[in-house]
Order: sequence, then C-alpha cells, then structure tokens
Amino acid sequence: MSTSSLFRPFSLKSLNIKNRIVMAPMTRSFSPGGIPTPDVAAYYSRRAAGDVGLILSEGTVIERVSSSNDNNIPHFYGEQALNGWASVIDGVHAAGGSMGPQIWHMGIMDNHHSGWLPAEPFEGPSGILRPGVSNGKAMTEADIADAISAYGRAAADAKRLGFDCVELHGAHSYLIDQFFWNETNKRTDIYGGDSITARNKFAIDVIKEVRRQVGEDFTIIIRLSQFKPSDYNFKLAKTSKEMEEWLQPLADAGIDIFHCSQRRFWEPEFEGSDLNFAGWAKKITGKATITVGSVGLSGEFLAAFRGESSEPSSLTELIRRMDRGDFDLVAVGRAILADPLWVQKIKEDRTSELKGFSKEALGQLL
Repeated sequence: MSTSSLFRPFSLKSLNIKNRIVMAPMTRSFSPGGIPTPDVAAYYSRRAAGDVGLILSEGTVIERVSSSNDNNIPHFYGEQALNGWASVIDGVHAAGGSMGPQIWHMGIMDNHHSGWLPAEPFEGPSGILRPGVSNGKAMTEADIADAISAYGRAAADAKRLGFDCVELHGAHSYLIDQFFWNETNKRTDIYGGDSITARNKFAIDVIKEVRRQVGEDFTIIIRLSQFKPSDYNFKLAKTSKEMEEWLQPLADAGIDIFHCSQRRFWEPEFEGSDLNFAGWAKKITGKATITVGSVGLSGEFLAAFRGESSEPSSLTELIRRMDRGDFDLVAVGRAILADPLWVQKIKEDRTSELKGFSKEALGQLL
C-alpha cells in the first residue's frame, strides 16, 4: 500500500502544510488554572518535530466565566494563558510545524468529577444539557453578544500570536452544537426556531465575527458532528438536503474547512452512498474537509475509557477514499497522542514499530 497521497502538501489561505495529516484536538487537562505550561509546549513541539502536517490544539476556552467545567483546561484569553500559547506556537514553528488553536465554549455541562465549578452557572441556549437534564442558565441576548465577541477576540489573538489558522469547536454537544440541536435550543428569539436553518444563527454570527477579526486571508475551520455524546446514533441532518441546509450557510458565512467528526471514518452517512460525513460536506459545499474517526487503530476512542486497548490497523480504505477525492485532510487522534513519531513511521513504512493505544496514554503528556 502506498501512502504517498497522505504526504502531498496542502495550501489554503494562511495555511501551508507539508502533508495531509492533522493532529486531532484532544482534551489533555494539563494546564493548571487555564495556563499552558512548558510541558504542554514541549508536547506539541514533539508532534511538529515528528512531521505532523497540521496540529490542532486541545480545546481552549473563550473569555466567559463559565466557558469551562475543568480548572485544568487551557484558556485562550488573559496575559498568562496567551503567553503560554505564544510559547507553544513558537516551539511548533521552530520544529517545522503548523498549528491552529481550537476555540471552545463548553456550554451547559455536567459538573466535573473533581468538584471544581466556575464562579457562575453554566450557560447555553436554554439551560439544557440533553433531553431531561438541565444544569445551568439560558443565555440572555447580551450574554450571546458577549460570547460572540469573545470568539472573535480569541481568533484575533491566535492570528496575532502567529498561529496558522483557527478552529471553532461546533461539535459534540458543546455550546455551538447546543444551538444547532432542537432538544437543547428551545429559544423563541432570533437564535431559536423549528429548523436547522433558524438555529444556525448563533454559529453564523460567531463565524462572521471571527472572519471580521482575522480578515479574508486567515483560514477558519469548524469542527462539527452529527452524533451526540448522549446518543451516538443521532443525526442532526437526517438527509443530504438537511445537511445542505445546515452546512451551506456556514460555508457562506466564512468557513474554509469543515472538520467532520465521526467515530469511524469508514461508516456511510446516508443510505445509498458510501460517502462519509466529510465526503458529503465536500460534495455539498465544495469546501475542503477533514475526515476523522479511528484512523490507524482497531477500536474507537470512547472504548479506551472502558479499558479497551486499540491496535494499529490498515490505512488502505482511508487512502482509497482520499484518492477518490472524498476529503482533503485526515485527522489522527489517539495514534499521535500515544506516539509523536507516528507520521514518520507511516511515511517510512515502519509499520512494525507502530504502537497501540490504551487509557494510560491519556494520563501523561508523551
């Protein structure tokens, strides 16, 4: 099997990377008080030195009091946190890599197992975390306006610090996704509605503000998911037409790349076609897409929390789809988390040296 397709360069606006492999954003919780440490900077630099094309950071939260449920999640605001991120991007660039921060607001959350809580209640479109569960307050229009501004400031800071792009986290039942979903968005104002087109407004306003702050030539990515952590079989868009109603307005608002989160990249999105989520997003919008989901490993991410290990697996099907033009970039999570040299080993066909993944890898910055 030739992996040459994965090692072509890719350029789009501010983003110029040496290959098609993306380090997927993965929460690490190694930033006490929200401040990225030298260990965090070294963790990312090792991936850059290992020839990852584009590194997307772990989720890093915007300047809202209750944007996080974990005191060890990094912030993307405030002098100390931004100085920490400056060290991260400087180290990545020195090692020959490219990077974008994933800008995040968690929205309504479960309380963290540590017992830590933010100084104000969690906030979301309607105070609802999932059907039947509330754990916070509905945002006022003033709250929404301030959050939109905070996304824009974070993106502007990313550009100022020298990052190569920025990603908005709009997946996995976090704030932007809570506005998308009718079960968590019960609003009757301009940010709610019966259709996905109506509930798109918050995301569209965030994207437009980010675009205003960074200009036309800076690459903006959005990460989206069909599934919910409370329902892995859920589909926000049940047909390709509904997906077009969801994604096309986001593309028109200023998104350059859709990062299409699914648990297994080979699973088709709709009956009658083997296209996955990223394949459909590219077909519908014409924009570049990133596929992700159990790339290079035998098991999916959440199984690791149940103590199930994953072993290296073939990339043949991934490359077949890429060569067909289904997507432009490939995000790899656990394999790169566990092994900074994964990309080099793939390129040099050192498959016997590939490592599996276990839960223990989550507990350290390898």
